[in-house]
Amino acid sequence: MRTTRARAAGRRTALPILLLALAMPLVAAALVVAGCGSGGGDAGSAPSLEGTSWRLTGWSASSLDPADFTITAQFADGRISGKSAVNTYGGPYEAGEDGSFSVGDLASTMMAGPEPDMRAETIYLQLLAEAKQYAVEGEALTLSDANGNESLIYAAGE
Repeated sequence: MRTTRARAAGRRTALPILLLALAMPLVAAALVVAGCGSGGGDAGSAPSLEGTSWRLTGWSASSLDPADFTITAQFADGRISGKSAVNTYGGPYEAGEDGSFSVGDLASTMMAGPEPDMRAETIYLQLLAEAKQYAVEGEALTLSDANGNESLIYAAGE
């Protein structure tokens, strides 16, 4: 009789432990997913750019209005690509959790276009190459230079 009670007590203790062991990975996964939103994560970490698309809406270096041109940026698989007013471009990028940002050597098609478009493209690619920091706030991505000056401002979407 004593053995039967001990086994029953052991089963009652083992069941909650088994349920807890099964639930822990689900709780951990939920916490990870909750931190992956566009503004989620720790206050000290910048959200990932991977899988996002942006359209340039503002910049610091020219009287030209970037909204007059099609300038975009997509981030996928460690690469940035998009349209730079006339041509398409692409290359590697790095975006750190601390908000650091850099692009590697960018390749571009070599088509010619109207003079204002070509000037906008040159300005964009130069500012992009000089970008050293990024921040995402709501539906906006801002790239800044090494001195912290905002240089490129994008809106979400393409």
